[in-house]
Amino acid sequence: MPLATHPTHQRRCGWNAWLPSRTPRPSLVGPERADVVIVGAGYTGVAAALAWHRQRPGDRILLLEADQVGEGSPGRNSGFMLEVALANDAHPDELARMSQLNALSRQTMATLRQRVEELGGDCQLQHSGTYRAARSDVGRRSLAQYRGFLDAAKLRYKGLNQGELVERLGTEYYLEGLYSPDCYLVQPAALIRTLVEGLPAGVELYEQTAVRDIIADGSDWRVSTAQGEVRAPCVLLANNAFSRALGADTSRLVAIYTYAALTEPLPEQHRLRIAREPWGLLPAHRLGCTLRTTEDGRLMIRSRYSYEREADNDRIEAELKASLEARYPELAPIRFESLWGGTTGLTYNGAPLWGEIAPGLHVSAGCNGGGIVKGTYLGDALARRAMGLEVEDVQALFGTASWMPPEPLRRLGFHIKSRMERRKAISET
Repeated sequence: MPLATHPTHQRRCGWNAWLPSRTPRPSLVGPERADVVIVGAGYTGVAAALAWHRQRPGDRILLLEADQVGEGSPGRNSGFMLEVALANDAHPDELARMSQLNALSRQTMATLRQRVEELGGDCQLQHSGTYRAARSDVGRRSLAQYRGFLDAAKLRYKGLNQGELVERLGTEYYLEGLYSPDCYLVQPAALIRTLVEGLPAGVELYEQTAVRDIIADGSDWRVSTAQGEVRAPCVLLANNAFSRALGADTSRLVAIYTYAALTEPLPEQHRLRIAREPWGLLPAHRLGCTLRTTEDGRLMIRSRYSYEREADNDRIEAELKASLEARYPELAPIRFESLWGGTTGLTYNGAPLWGEIAPGLHVSAGCNGGGIVKGTYLGDALARRAMGLEVEDVQALFGTASWMPPEPLRRLGFHIKSRMERRKAISET
């Protein structure tokens, strides 16, 4: 079966449904010519468009988005904006590289925060920090490994016992945890909509314009869509795992669907105990649950994974309810106001797939769950590299995406590994 060039979803994005409706920009119709085409109006694509316009304001920049802004993958994440590198981005023995990565993350986060302030968007951006917590022995070992990363990187954190977690999160479920201040929470659909609406006039956005194929044609690339075509000497692929169908390396990148749900606003007595202020929790074990609260006192849970295709949302909904009720039994029976799936691009070793594929064709994909801040930096760097400007050594800093076996071995390996890990860490899921 051919690879898809964009994701499809069974349900609307809950974050986006929460916002006022907006009129999407028109789709691309007919032939066009541009200086650069950017595929994907997410955090990576928007950053690339801004970087290109900053250096070459007279160029014609076309930004093609397969969905409506806010409904695609950028609006479907959990809204964690980490100021420091993820633990799997650097080995604790590589202190110099970690220091550089953390500095880049902080700089990028500061730029994003300043951009939101300039645009005046109501993105519910808060410097909340983030929790990690564990219940099982497997989860506690993962937490200890993460604590070792923080120690090696000389990053601040506070260890928390069960009583302290109860006080802060309102649940007795977790036995041990820690708090790190280096994180912001944001309403992700509001953020991507604000960033897109704030693009300069020199960046032309076409929504609901899925790219079907990209073909070399002399010194140009011919980018074809359902109703139109663009010729340009340079194309930047910023559509994550779906870049594989347009020329990116299929042996180093997979699409993984994850699932999230938002409750209704909690009753006052529960809100005062659980959601007095916005907080976010990332799982100690990679198969665990992400949790966060919202400004109006909702709980969000994100968990469960499927390979390359979206799983049945009704089954996922039942599983997410069971996981959330295990943590907050007093809220049972929980009713979700919305549930949705979203995609992320994963590489085997956590390094991005980044750089030039062919003359004039470039890709940035595989953010491995750190898409807002890391994707923003990598999109900016990709545009600078494509323009021939000096750029940091991305491969040295982030690594190079490693090879994975072909199908069906890759799919089989994913399912075997995920079943084994879930069995070991069942109480973390």
